[in-house]
Amino acid sequence: MVEKSGGNRFVVQEHHASRLHWDFRLELDGVLKSWAVPKGPPEEPGLRRLAVEVEDHPVDYITFEGSIPKGEYGAGSVEIWDKGVFKLKRRTNDIYEFWLKGKRLKGKYNLIRFKDRNWLIFKSKSED
Repeated sequence: MVEKSGGNRFVVQEHHASRLHWDFRLELDGVLKSWAVPKGPPEEPGLRRLAVEVEDHPVDYITFEGSIPKGEYGAGSVEIWDKGVFKLKRRTNDIYEFWLKGKRLKGKYNLIRFKDRNWLIFKSKSED
């Protein structure tokens, strides 16, 4: 069942924190649903990447780039790696199925929970 959302934007922020990772965020339910992707989101079908669910972020964080000061949560530099819009096809507690239309990420993607806060993100081969 697809739930209505307040927006349809997404952003991927390259985050040089204690460990380099990419923050993948979907604008849903008035917040940014967020996952940390250690090896970056897949740009080609067939690649499956770990995506660790993190706390929701405020929607205004969608445009954030800059430095988070040392000593604060997430300290390090943040750059927007990709952004655009998405169309949600399916959403359950354990599955998000959606199409991305960004500069780098385009096509059908899935997020599938496999354990607690651990998900897989991958680009589907089919465009159905």
